[in-house]
Amino acid sequence: MSWSRNYGKVADEPQLFKVINMSLAVSEAKNPKSFNAFVKNHPLGTVHQLWEWGEFQAKSANRDQFWALQLEENGSITGTALVIRQRLPFGKNWLYCPRGPLLDYSKKEHVQALFSHIQSLAKKENSLFFRWDPPLTSLEEGKQAITQTQSRPAHAHYQPESTLIVDLTPSEEEILAQMKSKGRYNIKVAQKHGVTITESHDIEAFYSLFKETTSRDDFSGHPLTYYQNMVKATGARLFLAMYENKPIAGAIVTYFNKTATYYYGASSDQNRNVMAPYLLHWHIMQDAKNQGYTEYDLFGIAPENAKNHPWQGVTSFKLKFGGTRINYIDAQEIVYQPLWFWIMKIVKKLRR
Repeated sequence: MSWSRNYGKVADEPQLFKVINMSLAVSEAKNPKSFNAFVKNHPLGTVHQLWEWGEFQAKSANRDQFWALQLEENGSITGTALVIRQRLPFGKNWLYCPRGPLLDYSKKEHVQALFSHIQSLAKKENSLFFRWDPPLTSLEEGKQAITQTQSRPAHAHYQPESTLIVDLTPSEEEILAQMKSKGRYNIKVAQKHGVTITESHDIEAFYSLFKETTSRDDFSGHPLTYYQNMVKATGARLFLAMYENKPIAGAIVTYFNKTATYYYGASSDQNRNVMAPYLLHWHIMQDAKNQGYTEYDLFGIAPENAKNHPWQGVTSFKLKFGGTRINYIDAQEIVYQPLWFWIMKIVKKLRR
C-alpha cells in the first residue's frame, strides 16, 4: 500500500493480494442460474447481487457493463461479486459492487482471491476506483474485511447504511401492536376515508407521483425507463393507494428469498390528510405475509442521533411501523488513480 500526500491512500498493483491457494479460482460466471443460486442461498445475499440486477443496471444512465464474478474452490462456488461499471466524463469510469461481494469474510485467502481479481479488472478497465458495500452488520467482521482489502470509507454511497426490518412472522394483531400508536392510528384514518390499495402495472402513474415527491422533498430521481426496467428485470411489484378513484401514493416492492423490500415510494401533494401511505404499507405487509415472506424491509433510514440528516423526515414516517434497526458497515473504496479521483471529487463539489 502506498501513500499520496495530496490524494490519500492508494491501492498498490495487483501483487498486493498474494493468493497461494492453488485450489481457488476466480472467473466470469457463464451460468446465470448457478450464479443466482449461490446468491439466493448465501446468508448475506440481496437482490443487488443477482444477475438480473446487473442486466438492469447496465441499461441505466451512466452505466454500461457488468461482470458476474465467481470464486470457486475445488470446482464449487464459494463467493460471488456483481460488479457494475459506472461512466464518468472524459472517458473515465469506476467500478461498483452493491451490497457485496458475497463470501465468507473469515476466510482470508477467499477475500484476497476475489479482491485481487477485482483489482486486476479495475486495472484492465482503467477504472479510477472500486466501491463496495460490505454486506456486513458486525463491526468486528467489518473491520477485518476492511483491513484485508485495504479499503477506506467511501466519499459517497448509494445503499442505505441503516434500515428498518419489520418481522412478519407474528400474527397481524401482533405486528400492529408493535407499531407506534400513531402508525396504527393513521392506518385507521386512511381506512375511514375510504382509501383502497391495489396492485398495478401503471408505472406512469407511479412516476407522476414520484416527480411530485422529488420536487417536494428536494431530491433527484431517475427517468421513467429506469423504473420500468427495474420492475421488468427483478419482478418487483407496484402498489397504488387510491382515493376518490385517483392514485395518491405508490410503492415499488422487491422480493428476495423471504424478504419484501420497500424500494421506492411516492405520494401526492394533495389529500395528505387521508394518510394513504400508512394503509399502503400495512397492505404490503399483509400481502407479503400471506405470500410467505417473513420480513418487510423499509429500506433506508437516517443514522441514529442524526437530527439534521436529509432522511430524517422519511425516517420519522418509517419508525411508526415499528421494526428493528439494522446498521451496515459503511461503504468502502479502493482508489487506483488518485489524481483523477481527486479531480472527480472537486468537479462533483463544483456542480452542487
